[in-house]
This record gives sequence, structure tokens and C-alpha cells, in this order.
Amino acid sequence: MWSMERIDRTDGAPARVAPVDAPARRRGRDSPIVEWSAWAAPAALVAALLGATVAGAIVDVPAAVLGAVKLNSSNLPGWMELLDTVVQDAVFVGTALLFASLGGRAVRAWQLGLRPAPLWRSAVLVGVTYLATFVVTVVWAALLGVSTKEKLLEQLGANEATSLLLLSAALTCVVAPVSEEILFRGFIFSALRKWRGPWIAAVLDGLMFGAVHAASAPAADLVPLAVLGFALCLLFRATGSLYPCIATHSLNNSIAFGVLEGWSWQIPILAVCSLAILTLIAWVQRRIDSSTGPAPPPGAPAVSAAS
Repeated sequence: MWSMERIDRTDGAPARVAPVDAPARRRGRDSPIVEWSAWAAPAALVAALLGATVAGAIVDVPAAVLGAVKLNSSNLPGWMELLDTVVQDAVFVGTALLFASLGGRAVRAWQLGLRPAPLWRSAVLVGVTYLATFVVTVVWAALLGVSTKEKLLEQLGANEATSLLLLSAALTCVVAPVSEEILFRGFIFSALRKWRGPWIAAVLDGLMFGAVHAASAPAADLVPLAVLGFALCLLFRATGSLYPCIATHSLNNSIAFGVLEGWSWQIPILAVCSLAILTLIAWVQRRIDSSTGPAPPPGAPAVSAAS
């Protein structure tokens, strides 16, 4: 039997436990999630965007001073766009950790959703989630009569050199799914669900997720991206883990990346390699996190972050 007092006594005081109905536990929902204040969700998003802008300037300005780039140019070199995107993703993760630790609480990876989930059930739900969002994307594109294509791959210089292509693939299919899921589902959705429940939280999270891609995707893509964000929230709630969300996000990005590059047999290889790398990262993360105590199992009650 797991004791929530044992796993969440970061300040010497017992954690307050929010009740979870028995049917939800049997479905694997509402696994231990620290319930941050709802105001922290929009605050974290604004902080992440501002932080990414500032961090990008810190990277770009020295390069401009050294003559490597021209800041007044509308198209930065591919390697510069890659570096800016890596910095942005790092800021996303850092912002989630910062807001999760407000009040002096120690943050564990499982509190942001990085905890085990039933393998086969999660695999089925990943497939269902991806197929559902894929159908929405196809129908939406057909209704608009457009072919949705992200601008980001061109900006990253994927067509300029093999090295940039490989780095773009790693960034798109591995780094971005991890960083975006930690911020949007691990923190923002978890904070919003305390306010009006999981469904409204999922809608708001999806809208935010679609909106932040406005700079890297055509306007026609924003609705499918919002639907993807919404579906990933439901997947997180259903599995109690961020790992299936990261896998779905990576699968979506891998297929989109391959299609935009005009690939065929390379697409499944990219998807499998990306998932293999993510599995290795998850294994290392769990080994590190286990040194401070195991994560609670799916179905255990939620823990309040209020002091």
C-alpha cells in the first residue's frame, strides 16, 4: 500500500490528499497529480514565451555582433534556427520546473507526469489518439481545400545539409515532444484541471497549444494542432502518465516530418528510432528519479500542492 504522506513530505508536513472516485481509479485515471493553482497555468505560458524570446535574443545578438547572422534578415541560417529552437525547448522545461517549485516545494519527475503506465493499454490508447487526430487533420484539410505544411522544417534548414536534416529530425521528433508535453500537459493541464475539471482544462490547454505554434505553422494547421493538444490531455488523464503523450506527439511529428520531406520507407524508421531514443531517455530518467523514492502507481489519489 502506497502512503502519499511518505512520498510527498517535501517540507516535513503531510501532504493533503484529494479524493478520487473508485471507478476513476479502476480506469487508471487521476493518478497522483500535484494540483497547482489554476493561475499558474497562464502565468507559466506567458513566462515560457517571454523567456524563450529573451533567451533567443541572448543567443542571436552575440552571433550578430560577431557577424555570423543578420538580425534584420527575415531568414536566419538553419543552424541558428536550430539553436534558437533548442533554447526555446529548454526554457519550456525550465519554466514548468520553476512554477512547479513555487513555494519552495521539491519537484519530482512523477509530479509532472513522468511515471510508468500500463504498457499495452497505453499502446492501444496511443494508437487511438493518433488515428483520431489524423482523421481530424485530413478532414480539416479537405474542408479548407489546402495542404497543411509546417514552415518550421524550412526554417531549420532541413533541406540545406544532411547534418541539419538529422538535427532537425532529432529536434522535431525527440526534443520538442518531451519539452512541450512537460509544459503543456505535465504542468499547464494539471494546473487548469483543478479550476473547472479535466474537460475545460483540456479545451483551454489545446487552444494554448495551437496558439503557440502560430509562428512555425500555417494558420490552417492551428486547429488540428489545438485538437492534438486537447487529445493529448485526454490521453494523459486516461493513462495517468506523460510517456504515452510524448510517444503520440513523437509519432505525429515523425510522420509529419517524413511526409514533408517526401519520404516513404524512411518514415517508419524515423518513428521507431525516435521512440527508441525516448524510451532510453525515460529509462535513464526513471533510474535517476528512483534514487529519491519510487513514483506512486496509477490510480493513487491526487496530491495538493497548496501549502
